[in-house]
Amino acid sequence: MTTTAPITPLTPAQRRVAQHLVGGLTPRDIAAEAGLSAVTVRQHIRGIRESLHCPPRCALPVLVHFLFTSKEVEPPPADKPVPDLSAEQRMLLKAVAEQSKTYDIAVAARIAPADVRSTLAKLLAMTGAADATRLVVLAHVWGLLGADQGAPAPAGAGR
Repeated sequence: MTTTAPITPLTPAQRRVAQHLVGGLTPRDIAAEAGLSAVTVRQHIRGIRESLHCPPRCALPVLVHFLFTSKEVEPPPADKPVPDLSAEQRMLLKAVAEQSKTYDIAVAARIAPADVRSTLAKLLAMTGAADATRLVVLAHVWGLLGADQGAPAPAGAGR
């Protein structure tokens, strides 16, 4: 039986960057907002990934999902009502939160890889999310993802 290593608590600087990510800022926006260089922000994001045992190049929505499921950050208050999502839309939402590559998202969501972009665009429009990272944040705010929905899949090549 294998066990996963415990996460390393985030440093105060990493926690500030993580809060900015959860707030919907891109790494470039975080650098401007916090008065940091882009290199420094990338180093903090790399450190967050290492602390949470995330795959080194996982997408930001996956990293944000790890931040919430590890309880390193709290979801912001809900500013939109919970939409009525179909089972297929919930499956896509979960896939976006757990997978980084289009093909892996398609497999997890049981849709054709060529349909990922358009199907995700419809889900973003329906939820009012600006991008996939914000979609994952909203899903945690609404309780659609999280500890009660299962922890993220183990780190693997599909991320």
